[in-house]
Amino acid sequence: MENQEEVVRVRIPRKDQNEILGVIEQMLGASRVRVRCVDGKVRMGRIPGKLKRKIWIKEGDIVIVSPWEVQSDKKCDIIWRYTKSQVSWLEKKGYLKDLY
Repeated sequence: MENQEEVVRVRIPRKDQNEILGVIEQMLGASRVRVRCVDGKVRMGRIPGKLKRKIWIKEGDIVIVSPWEVQSDKKCDIIWRYTKSQVSWLEKKGYLKDLY
């Protein structure tokens, strides 16, 4: 029997829609989090209601964020949270080298 890797589908941040990777640093309450992004900036992220009802987000999670058009250096929206298997795939492919 061969050692086969399971196929993992991973959503990649879309540059054309201004999406970047980030890691949750701190939970602030009221659907707010502090996110350290790949571009080196720390932003306050907002978890929208449609995402808040479906999945739980905690400190240390890898997420896709979309910076706001106004105050883009300070605020963002959380769009996607990766699972553990997706994070390991991202690490193997080199997407997270700038994050840590």
